[in-house]
Amino acid sequence: MSEFDDENSNVRHAWNTNAQFWDERMAEGNEFFNTLVWPAVENLLRPLAGDRLLDVACGNGVTSRRLAKAQAIVTAFDFSEAMIDCAKKRSAAPDIDYRILDATDREALLSLSAGAFDGALCNMALMDIVDIRPLMDALASVLRPNGRFVFSVLHPCFNNPATIQMGELEDRSGTFVTTYSVKISRYLTPYTQAGLAMHEQPVPHLYFHRSLGALLAPAFQAGLVVDALEECAFPPDTVSGSTPLSWSGRFSEIPAALVVRLRRKVL
Repeated sequence: MSEFDDENSNVRHAWNTNAQFWDERMAEGNEFFNTLVWPAVENLLRPLAGDRLLDVACGNGVTSRRLAKAQAIVTAFDFSEAMIDCAKKRSAAPDIDYRILDATDREALLSLSAGAFDGALCNMALMDIVDIRPLMDALASVLRPNGRFVFSVLHPCFNNPATIQMGELEDRSGTFVTTYSVKISRYLTPYTQAGLAMHEQPVPHLYFHRSLGALLAPAFQAGLVVDALEECAFPPDTVSGSTPLSWSGRFSEIPAALVVRLRRKVL
């Protein structure tokens, strides 16, 4: 048994339990996805017609469907059977090959065939994966030479499970001014913490916080190199959200998400 088996089972159970709720709330993309994350993901991945693309931890398939809409040939997987069921129900495109596969299972990942993909995507899921080393190792094999891998995550510097979002009201010479900021108490040491991706989510799931160094080290060890990144913050005029301290619009100088492109290094 792997040292991560218990945590991995807990993660799978949580996402199977939350799948229907998540699918209903996410549907074809919520504000966080549509406004904050997807524009940067699309810009760095640049899906083209005929590209063979791998969608890692695809959830309800919202990214898979967008890649297929760009006329890419998409293989998408998740280890949550319930999530894959949701993805299949929403997908009109018959050419999306949905599979149930565990991103921590190196042998299963390598069964995808060496050099089979022009690119890969993992959208907002690396922080939900207990061990990312098998995935990075496998990507170095299944990607074609110079193939790209794009991932998006909660920005580990500013939006990790220990982040406290703050609003401070000040009477500034007769004018009330609210300043929004974040307070960080933990960053360098990796840790695991249960949390909610959305309000009213049926059960919490585990977040696996990694610093930038810990996040990228397995990729570098596998021979992948960074060639682009974007730090994503909501525009200041995007004021909405379900709580007074939602990210949208109130923290326009603080990036809530990070999007990185790596490539398989050609020797």
